[in-house]
Amino acid sequence: MIFVNESSTPSFHLTNGKISYIFHVLKGSKILEHLHYGAAIRLRDNYDYLIEREVRPSNNLYADTHTTSLEHIKQEYPVYGTTDFRYPAIDIEYPDGDRISHFSYTGYSLISGKLSSDKQPMLRANVLEDETLIIHLKDNYSEISIDLHYTIYKSHNVIVRRSVIHNKDAKPYKLNRALSASIDFSHNNFEVVHLYGAWARETHMERSPLLKGVQNFSSTRGASSHAHNPFFALVDPNTTEQIGEAYGFSLVYSGNFLSQIEVDTYNVTRASMGINPYHFAWDLQPGTSFQTPEVVMAYSKDGLNGMSQQFHNVYREHLLHNQTPFKKAPVLINSWEANYFDFDDAKILEQAQLAKDLGFDLFVLDDGWFGSRDSDNGSLGNWTSDLRKIPQGIADLSEKIQAMGIHFGLWFEPEMLSVDTPLFKAHPNWIIGNPDKNISHGRNQFVLDFSNSDVVDNIFEQMFEVLSTSNIDYVKWDMNRYISEPFSNFLQRHQQGEVFHRYILGVYDLLDRIRKEFPEVFIETCAGGGGRYDPAMLYYANQNWISDDTDAVERLKIQYGASMVYPISTMGSHVSEIPNHQVGRITSLKMRKDVALFGTFGYELDIVKLSEHDRDEIREQIKQFNLYQTLIHQGDFYRLRSPFEIGLTAWMVVSKDKKEALVGVFQSQASANPAYDRMKLAGLNTDLEYSIKELDSDMKEFSSRYGDDLMEIGLLLNENFTGRADEYWGREKPGEYNSRVFYLKA
Repeated sequence: MIFVNESSTPSFHLTNGKISYIFHVLKGSKILEHLHYGAAIRLRDNYDYLIEREVRPSNNLYADTHTTSLEHIKQEYPVYGTTDFRYPAIDIEYPDGDRISHFSYTGYSLISGKLSSDKQPMLRANVLEDETLIIHLKDNYSEISIDLHYTIYKSHNVIVRRSVIHNKDAKPYKLNRALSASIDFSHNNFEVVHLYGAWARETHMERSPLLKGVQNFSSTRGASSHAHNPFFALVDPNTTEQIGEAYGFSLVYSGNFLSQIEVDTYNVTRASMGINPYHFAWDLQPGTSFQTPEVVMAYSKDGLNGMSQQFHNVYREHLLHNQTPFKKAPVLINSWEANYFDFDDAKILEQAQLAKDLGFDLFVLDDGWFGSRDSDNGSLGNWTSDLRKIPQGIADLSEKIQAMGIHFGLWFEPEMLSVDTPLFKAHPNWIIGNPDKNISHGRNQFVLDFSNSDVVDNIFEQMFEVLSTSNIDYVKWDMNRYISEPFSNFLQRHQQGEVFHRYILGVYDLLDRIRKEFPEVFIETCAGGGGRYDPAMLYYANQNWISDDTDAVERLKIQYGASMVYPISTMGSHVSEIPNHQVGRITSLKMRKDVALFGTFGYELDIVKLSEHDRDEIREQIKQFNLYQTLIHQGDFYRLRSPFEIGLTAWMVVSKDKKEALVGVFQSQASANPAYDRMKLAGLNTDLEYSIKELDSDMKEFSSRYGDDLMEIGLLLNENFTGRADEYWGREKPGEYNSRVFYLKA
């Protein structure tokens, strides 16, 4: 899979028969020149025919020839200067203050599988199938070296890249920029797709032309953020969901990130990704190393759906952990929208017993169970039972709920601190911020300094006490504010540029310790919704609460956008209260279920107040999800109609053997006398004949159709009223906020 041509200018070809990634060592300067990334090409003795050189006037030249300007050479891990004026992958400040580097090739290593790290989340690899190439670079002016890691997967059109910087010198250096990957494309005939948003409207998709110059999507908030997701894709302007080239980039990181695209004056596109250099300065001491997070690069010539499925498959197989107490993702009910902070143990026990009777797997007690927390004004950092609400404590409550035959889950927000707690009174300097300056609060709380291992130890000990003495199967791990004054009272002056990165490493450390100490506990991460929905969080938790907005119509955009890179099995999706608590909209219980069905599936409402009719409907909905869960969570997901373009949203999931499919169709607006609509499906077997039934419609069966028929002609969404016109006038119109789900079986 990795082929090396040993010569005076070695070349490297990573391929699995479907994709090729090729670069070589440039003679003289010994830098790495990028040659090709995309569809697989045949092996050759050398790839000099891919070299592009032109004499450019008004250049700075690296050597005494007119074609050695690095400004016009496509590179693998560039530095600034030495004739390249584009943004670099790495920037090092030397002891005398200069920042001029030149990294030369010194050799390579090949390993089966890949090296792992106990400090940062990483994808796993199969030692029998997957391979990693490590390129060794050495600075011409110091004893700093870089190892560039390239992992290629046999079964996925994916390259995973990261860099490790080593200081083997006797002097300290300052890393001002250390990205995970950079790649130069030979043209700018791309459009860029990215995911943007805000609280309650995360992962909205935007597609726009590339601009000359620099454009980027980033976070400076201490988390990957609601505003931008650490993902982008470069696509051919003619690429659709089903056809055309797409290059996706996804960062396995939960802190400040940078996704940057630079188009130069000769239409070369430089795509780079990694830790955001803003407010970043790492003190690289003698004998130490710095490891960047991984970038997962997925290529497809089968459109955006093909790219997404590469991400979905590699994340399901090599990122998510299968270790869980549940044989399947639990159907849970969360107490938040039913109770907020207003509850006692009697109320919780009543809700839990009814949840068991309705068929739920898990009851989750959300915020408000600890300290003296009646609002969001206090008690964070005091993880002891509120005996006013739960007189016998969480341990007793958990035992009573478990005795009902239903699992029990609990909410934590471990990274935050309130000023009314014993912890704050004992350690006021444990929050992030300069005590001599204003420290802002968010949601009436402050951020604990997780760069300090003593802080992480304290929170771990508090969580350990709760989890080890109670019967808890699930933890909802929340985080509800960003870092706005990045200053640590623990770190020294010259380390203040490390606050953001050390903070997120502390979060990883705590998550890792909880996972190892309580491997039977199922974790769902959350950050005020989707404020930290990224692959790194999914390394520790198989699902993430992707938005606090639970409105079925708004969720169409959120879940559609998130599916660009994340498996739908990771998307926390709930049937919630109406009128919806975020937008006030009223939608049917059926539509709320149909949208949540294409996710982890759960509920967030007061089942005690529901009518018997609604409770019976929920019983049937849970049975329905259990029936189709394997198909939904393990099948291939296809986007059919975009909520960002037209009033009808549609998607489907197809089993790996293509013998089953579930199609969701969602109408957010009603129209009078609508036009005919044939919706083309995707991913089916052209030679198989499928029976088609509409769920929640007395399992009404359509005439059977072949796969090629359904993909070339489409599923007819209008009815045929020939010979039964009188039925049309008497039927109930679908109305606004209508949904339909179809089940196809070969």
